[in-house]
Amino acid sequence: MDFRSLKLFVHLSKTLHFGQTALAMHVTASTLSRVIQRLEEECQCALFVRNNRSVKLTYEGKKLLAFGEQTLQQWQELQADLSTTKQVLRGEIKMYCSVTASQSHLPALLSQFRQFHPHVDIRLTTGDPASSIERVLSEQCDIAIAIHTDDYPGELAFSPIDYIPLVLITPREFNVATIETIDWQTQQVILPEQGPTRTIVQAWFRHQSISPSIYASVGGNEAIVSMVALGCGIGFVPKVVLDHSQLGSKVTQIQVADLPGFQLGLSCLKAKRHHPLIKAMLQLALN
Repeated sequence: MDFRSLKLFVHLSKTLHFGQTALAMHVTASTLSRVIQRLEEECQCALFVRNNRSVKLTYEGKKLLAFGEQTLQQWQELQADLSTTKQVLRGEIKMYCSVTASQSHLPALLSQFRQFHPHVDIRLTTGDPASSIERVLSEQCDIAIAIHTDDYPGELAFSPIDYIPLVLITPREFNVATIETIDWQTQQVILPEQGPTRTIVQAWFRHQSISPSIYASVGGNEAIVSMVALGCGIGFVPKVVLDHSQLGSKVTQIQVADLPGFQLGLSCLKAKRHHPLIKAMLQLALN
């Protein structure tokens, strides 16, 4: 049993999906299967129950998961401690953010981080921003670019890096320039399936006594821009998403004065915020 095998096992234990883990960990599905088979042979027990539809941890698998997480955490901390004594940080830090954040905020952050800590390995995963908090809580990542909400979990630390306003977008062909000209009784609205944008927009509708006609609920703010650009309806998106969209020229941006935005920042478990690698990343946000 080696650290690489443990990392693959722990990741698979979180996703319970061989394809997702193979893709995220940069191995083939057959290699991942062989690693798990070898671990089961070493442990002399089944670690997963597998069929054509699902993958589940066995009781023994859950015991190995607890051991693996503790072992990998201690190994990472030891690497960081040994590096600190040499004034050089080494090790691996797992990050998660949306596709937009990887273009808008992450480059500057990582550029500075790499200047100060060139020997730290960054493992980046992108996806739906609404999943950022859950990724940190489930320890699928060490740190994430996330949105601070009213129900932000108390066990998480948050270091703000930017304020993100929300804007209303309409298809360019609609020739709608102000919010006052919108007929909410007939205009169809596209909302995100989940996340802070949906919560803020729904609260705004209630405050305005508007009962919108919902055309679709979609995953991700980028999809809203695409659907609005195609003329499917109107929608609300974070301005930073629109600024980095190739379809920005196909929509009209309308400022909504009484629509609040949100704080974007780095999120991590409070229990891990003093880990040298995470502390170094958070320090950049504070600066």
